[in-house]
This record gives sequence, C-alpha cells and structure tokens, in this order.
Amino acid sequence: MTQQTVKKPAKACYDHLGGKLGALLLEQFINKGWIAKEKSSDKYFFITDKGEQEFAKLGVDLSQIKSEKL
Repeated sequence: MTQQTVKKPAKACYDHLGGKLGALLLEQFINKGWIAKEKSSDKYFFITDKGEQEFAKLGVDLSQIKSEKL
C-alpha cells in the first residue's frame, strides 16, 4: 500500500486566489496593515504605504495594478 500525500487546496476563483487560503491571506494583509479601507463600510481595500514596501520585498510587482478612484 502506498502512502498518499495530503495536499491543501489553493482555490482559483476566476483569475484570482480564493477559498480558505485567499481568506487567510486577506486577514493577514489587514492585520499587518498592508491593506486597509478608508471606512469599515467601504467595499474596496487599498494598498497602504507599508503594504507597498512589504509586497515589494516579496517580489510582488504592484505596477501591474492600475490606480482607481475608490
């Protein structure tokens, strides 16, 4: 009998990361102050100055995200 490797899924939702991993990342980005909302009732998050620095350290190219008026 062979031993199976148990893998944890990282779901894709259309063209982005979803599922539990996506939710955990979102929670950490908020807790670390990398993303925020102007008001808690706002629909969208924005990337903070700290987030820009930290994502850059991870090699995330934020220039691929176009600026939008939120």
